[in-house]
Amino acid sequence: MIVVRFRTDDGEVVGIAEESWAKKGGMDDTAEVHGSAGVAYADLLQGNAILTYSDTGYSYAVEKAGLTRGWSFTAFEELWNYGFPQEMTHFIDCVANDRQPLVTGEDGRAVLEISWPPTPPRARGRR
Repeated sequence: MIVVRFRTDDGEVVGIAEESWAKKGGMDDTAEVHGSAGVAYADLLQGNAILTYSDTGYSYAVEKAGLTRGWSFTAFEELWNYGFPQEMTHFIDCVANDRQPLVTGEDGRAVLEISWPPTPPRARGRR
């Protein structure tokens, strides 16, 4: 067990960390943070959001999230979890090395044909 103490502008903070390579049942990669105005629980192996409670709310939880007061799911590594860096790396590799992308324009068209309802002939300019 490790006890960490440090000072902030708001006073002293104490943290406790414990882990064991001999722990039965496999890896436990969780964290809890308790503060005077809220608490956060993170399970890094089981999800990509931190279950957060805040009395006052905070600036950003995740894209398109409304309020952060009360319980919310705070994203961490948001861009990575959405896959943006991986997509851009793959795109650049395809352009630089003249490679076919893993998902093609034809794949996108097939998805649209399946997911969009048939368009009536009048909407296509026909009678």
